[in-house]
Amino acid sequence: MNTSQPSGSHDPTTPCIRNAEQRDISEVLKIIAPYVDERVLIPRNEKDLQKLVPHGFVAEAGGVIVGFAAVEIYSRKLAEVQCLAVREGYQNQGLGKRLVDACVNRAREEQVFELLAITSSDDFLRSCGFDYSLPDQRRALFMRTGSEKNNAK
Repeated sequence: MNTSQPSGSHDPTTPCIRNAEQRDISEVLKIIAPYVDERVLIPRNEKDLQKLVPHGFVAEAGGVIVGFAAVEIYSRKLAEVQCLAVREGYQNQGLGKRLVDACVNRAREEQVFELLAITSSDDFLRSCGFDYSLPDQRRALFMRTGSEKNNAK
């Protein structure tokens, strides 16, 4: 899925969403770093991102990667939006929503039944169509099974 406009019809300074590629990983690590430092995103390394890239998307403006999100597919029943981040200075322009939409579309293409997103930005994800429970009222419950020190590795 390439959501960019065809050549010649796209202003290179206007952000477009495209499939992520392995060559994007170093820039994606830079984009997510401030969110990891703020403990908004879990730490990721190059190996983690290599696994996410096949179902990942980047927002690109003027040849610079300014956002990233991926959908991690666990099974035909369940997938999760992962690692959503937009570089400061490019926020509040709809890029996060466009990245989430790309993930939702990929989950649909892969015929995944349910898509979840774990977030500290409830209002944003609700504006993207997510809710606290599914129509049949199932809810996710969580338990931390390790210390933060162990999870940071």
